[in-house]
Amino acid sequence: MGNESDLDEEFVNELVSVCRTAVGDRLRSITYFDTAHEEQLYLRDDLESGANIVGFANAERNGFTSKRVYEDTELGDYQFTIRAFEDGYLTRVIHGYHGAFVTTDRLPTERFEDLASAVDSVLAEYDTAWLRPD
Repeated sequence: MGNESDLDEEFVNELVSVCRTAVGDRLRSITYFDTAHEEQLYLRDDLESGANIVGFANAERNGFTSKRVYEDTELGDYQFTIRAFEDGYLTRVIHGYHGAFVTTDRLPTERFEDLASAVDSVLAEYDTAWLRPD
């Protein structure tokens, strides 16, 4: 996106790559967040920048609490959250103390599982990705 990022470039590239692979041209945006920071990593060219990323990130941070609440339930471990909007969807994945939310155009339901699984694998691999390596 042209902005200077505090995130590891390899992490950002891998996260964008797995999301593009999972949902193709239906990918709208990718935002990384942890308990205190957020950064939009990708925005599709035909969309306007200026979305309230901080507001969205603050709402999605509630997932850190939800993830703990849903531990050890009859449903199994929490995996991801899908939010439906008039013009698309937001998929939130949290791993440890960081996460990402990915916005997409409409998708078949099974594609959300593929997307969430791909995002979780990258978050797990880069468990402390916010800071650049020395």
